[in-house]
Order: sequence, then C-alpha cells, then structure tokens
Amino acid sequence: MERSPDFVQSLERGLAVIRAFDRSRPELTLSEVAVATGVTRAAARRFLLTLADLGYVRNDGRFFSLSPRVLELGYAYLSSLSLPEVAGPHLEALVAEVGESSSVSVLDGCDIVYVARVPVSRIMTVAISVGTRFPAYVTSMGRVLLAGLPDADLEDHLRGLSVERLTPRTVTSPRALRAEIQRVRAQGWSLVDQELEEGLRAVAAPIRDRAGRTMAAVNVSAHASRTSLESIRRDLVPPLLATAARISADLPSAGRH
Repeated sequence: MERSPDFVQSLERGLAVIRAFDRSRPELTLSEVAVATGVTRAAARRFLLTLADLGYVRNDGRFFSLSPRVLELGYAYLSSLSLPEVAGPHLEALVAEVGESSSVSVLDGCDIVYVARVPVSRIMTVAISVGTRFPAYVTSMGRVLLAGLPDADLEDHLRGLSVERLTPRTVTSPRALRAEIQRVRAQGWSLVDQELEEGLRAVAAPIRDRAGRTMAAVNVSAHASRTSLESIRRDLVPPLLATAARISADLPSAGRH
C-alpha cells in the first residue's frame, strides 16, 4: 500500500511494539519483539528502551512487559467519546431487567472493540472487558455494525476478510455471511448462535447517531443451556431494541462521533 509523504514509519513501528504484547504474550524477550514486529533486534531494542524511558514498558533484565501507563492511551480515546458514559446507565437498567450481560462495541477494521460492558456472570472462556476485540463477522454486534456500512464499504470489507471456523456453527461462506448481513439490515437486529464460542448466544441492535448512521452496537449475551433461541426473540429482543433507541436518543450531536 502506498503511504502518504507525511507517514512516520518509526511511529508505526513503535505502536507495533506495543501491540506485540497481548493476553497470550504478556512478557517478551528482545528477540521475540523483533520477530513479532518484523524489525531488527537493534531497532526493537531502541523502541523498547524508549518506551521504557517513557514509562510504557517494564524490563526485568530479560523480559519486557507493558506497564499500567499504557492504559492512558486507551483512556484518551474513551474519555473523548461520550458513548460509554451515555450507555452505562442504560446497560445497567437492561441487565437488571433481563438478568443477562450487556455490552457496547464499535467497529475497528475487521474487529469489534468493546467500549462499555455490564456483566452478570462469566459465560465465556475468554474474559471480556473494555478494550476486548473479536472478529466482527462472527459476533452479533459485528454483524450489526457491518450491516450499517454503506454497500461499497461492506463489499470492500467482505472481499478482504479472512474467516476462521471458530466453532462447528461458524458461518464461513462469503455468500452466507452476506445473506446474513442483509437479514440483519432488514430486521434491525442480529442473533448469533454459538458461532464465536460453543454455548454462547448473543443478540445485538444498532446505536444510531442523529443522522441515522450506525455508530455502535449494543448486545445481550446468554448461555445456550438456559436460553433458547425462541426465548431470546421473545424476551430479550424487545428490551434490547428499546435500550438501543434510548441510548441513541441520549447521545449528543452526530458531529462528536
């Protein structure tokens, strides 16, 4: 991809170093960082020592790890976005009404990113918190967000999509996925049955700005062992849609988003 003349490659590589650390790799050696980011050991060392000097990385002599100061980077985004603050009370009310966990996410490339969450119990093997990412194509909120894209953007997204069968129920056919997204557009909500993880069912609805554009999604998730598909449609979809409408109505002007 051709870069702008103003593109700062060193900044890109510095951010790549931060992103090299994750839940499965909380500690990395210098060599591991170099391999993960595709830079030389010497360059990786300079980036890591600079990040350490700024307080974003710690080093015990062999292993590097992120420091809590990295949270400031994400907080800068969240604090500038009124959505989590507006959605919070509505999520709490929804959770109190239906007795299931609820979250709000936004689309970031091919992923959804959680920006607000009110849990009632842990029903997934992976803990979910603000900042958690999942592939958009396999989640209820992701399909709502994809359904809200203009046709051209949606087609670009689907063409560049790399899908993985996460469970036996995961939709991996581009044609089937496109049909499902069209269904979501028509009915105004998405129901995903155990495609991301066995035992997890989730239903999501769009949060729209004042111009009617989908800017985020809100969901309710439940365990398949205690919640049938029919009960989700009957008992969870109506309060979810009402909550999405209330969050949309309470948001400030569209320009902020």
